[in-house]
Amino acid sequence: MNEEQLQEMSKTERKKYLYKLKLIRNIFDFGSQSNAELFTLLGISSPTSLALLSELQEENILEKKGKGASIGGRKPELFGLKDDTYYILSVDVERFKVRMAVLDNNCNYITGPVKHDIAITPDLKSLDSLFEAIESLIKSAKFDHRKLIGIGMSMPGLVDSRAGKNYTYLIPGPESNLQELMQRKLGYPVFIQNDVKSATIAECRYGLAYGKSDALLVLMDWGIGLGIIMDGKLRSGSKGFSGEIGHIPFVEDGKLCYCGKRGCLETVASGIALARMAKEGIQSGKSSILNQLSDQEIETIEPRIIIDAANKGDQYAISILSEVGVSLGRGIATLIQLFNPEVIILGGKIAAAKQYITIPILHSVNTYSMTAIRENTKVILSELGNDAGILGTVSMVIDKVLEMQIEMAGKS
Repeated sequence: MNEEQLQEMSKTERKKYLYKLKLIRNIFDFGSQSNAELFTLLGISSPTSLALLSELQEENILEKKGKGASIGGRKPELFGLKDDTYYILSVDVERFKVRMAVLDNNCNYITGPVKHDIAITPDLKSLDSLFEAIESLIKSAKFDHRKLIGIGMSMPGLVDSRAGKNYTYLIPGPESNLQELMQRKLGYPVFIQNDVKSATIAECRYGLAYGKSDALLVLMDWGIGLGIIMDGKLRSGSKGFSGEIGHIPFVEDGKLCYCGKRGCLETVASGIALARMAKEGIQSGKSSILNQLSDQEIETIEPRIIIDAANKGDQYAISILSEVGVSLGRGIATLIQLFNPEVIILGGKIAAAKQYITIPILHSVNTYSMTAIRENTKVILSELGNDAGILGTVSMVIDKVLEMQIEMAGKS
């Protein structure tokens, strides 16, 4: 509902709409709930809450989801969001590929993730290809387009989601920002978020950080990023740039990082470092099944290829994964000292190496962090896999849209 439609409502209608939005948001945030839980959270009477729930069922937004636990007497009815109430287009942007899908409000896939080989650039050269892919998916997907409430995009780089800007990739210039540019082109609300923070949102809602007050996500991809949950909330920093651990100084006079500094953690503990080490090893004559790759394949080698070689028992691939893991473990040991988290979740492409990356990481953690702090922290692999970025972006869009609607409806 837009601001003009809200202005046409009476004060009573507007108040009712505001309470409905708050009911929906609470159910989205905390899952199916009883009337008692909802009217207590919203500070309204039980009959008022029941009437609103009844109207939302008639509007095909909510439905009964079974019975809750009894606290004496009959088990209460639980109310949850109905499937296909809203739709979100989620775009998960990597440095060289893009995955996108349409999902509903309960994170059911309407389309399977569609992959495109699109390499993002600091300028806007790759934006037309991205627009074409998004528009093609919207056109071909079979769903009620009137219920598409927004498009969310997770992407690498320094992302200020509140300002709608990425300071690393797809920079339109000072006269505009990426969010506005995409909204004008696509005709839907657009929200952007850093890829690590999107994955962290997913871990909080659907993954191993669910119910945790203090958790960290270390995303091990081409780069290394950190998602921070403190006191149950995602911490983004003043401009949204928190968690750039890949660019902390790590090696004195080390290799040049793409950020312009030397010796960053990413130069020794990332997908970029892993690919570089593999190339150097092949070119120096190391014995490895990676030697079977063509010159072109070696030049464009990805972490996945190295991990596949390790899983086949290739000792050189295992050794460079171990070297990356040892360096990354030292960085994680520092995080344990700083944040004292309940859990550290390892995600991203390199997490697919499993024991070949976790064993050296844990070895370093045991070596470089204090026992009393370390023993209370679990280091575990994410269970969400490639879905993390897409699921987190869906949650972000629903949160943002509801937040905007609540803010508009709450204005006097």
